[in-house]
Amino acid sequence: IDKDALDAQVKERKIQEAAEKAEHERFAHHMKKNDKLMCLLEECQKNEIKDINRALTEFHKNFQKPETRREFDLNDPQALKKDRPARVSDDDPRCTISGMQKFMGEDLNHDQRMKFQKEQIREWSLQQQKDLKNALADQKLADDLYDKFRIELDRRIMEEQRKEEESRRAVCTATKNFNKIQVAELDHKNELEKAQKMKDDMHEITCLLRGDFLSENPDQAIGPGGKHVLVDRWKGMNQEQLMAIREFQKEQVLEKQRAREQERRRDAEWDRQRLQAARTQLLWERHQQRQDQVQRRDLDAVNAGLSQEQKAK
Repeated sequence: IDKDALDAQVKERKIQEAAEKAEHERFAHHMKKNDKLMCLLEECQKNEIKDINRALTEFHKNFQKPETRREFDLNDPQALKKDRPARVSDDDPRCTISGMQKFMGEDLNHDQRMKFQKEQIREWSLQQQKDLKNALADQKLADDLYDKFRIELDRRIMEEQRKEEESRRAVCTATKNFNKIQVAELDHKNELEKAQKMKDDMHEITCLLRGDFLSENPDQAIGPGGKHVLVDRWKGMNQEQLMAIREFQKEQVLEKQRAREQERRRDAEWDRQRLQAARTQLLWERHQQRQDQVQRRDLDAVNAGLSQEQKAK
């Protein structure tokens, strides 16, 4: 019986170790999967940032050239080549009387000058309209890219939070089941020990009652006056002494049963308190997640309002 109980305990221990190893492997697999997903998210974010920077560089290169700046004429290397000649037109203020380059009544370039001025004004207007349209298009593209990036990032964060919550729930469930299995195994072990103890006690009592040593007359071991026992003649106890011992043994068995019952109740109370603490922790995490979602929605609303104000400007 002792060998079978030991084999059962070894088998249960192996099953428990296999369950713990499987749980650790499952948790490690989830951790590796989450790490890969985070690496992919970071790589996508870096690529999107590179695309935005590349678009900004192209915009600066195509629509913000140095020659289009207002202060370019101060640093223009071709300034001397672009400088006006001595006489630009008939109304050039540099054409003084002493220069003998213009006389009263002369206006030789009137038609050409008017045509050139009109063409120049038209070109300036078209260029300004084109620049404004390109700037608005680039701004709209940048806003669209930023909105898409923010929406995708929020979606991925929500997905990660959902997966993390599911993993935490799975761990809590596995821990709860493991604790239940341990409690059941402990109860079964205690029941087996109790039954084996009672069986051994009954076997010992039966052997003592039916043995040759106790079947002999115990009165011959009583000394003179009945005050002491002759050790060399003592053959065992009488029925009253045996009954007293049996009663005492029964009381010991009952006392052990009561102690085991109290220990079982104490273990059950500890299990209930652990489950209550886990439930409280889960409720607090859900409350914290709801608060995070509310804060995220408020932040999205503020960002949307700022985006609308920026688009309106």
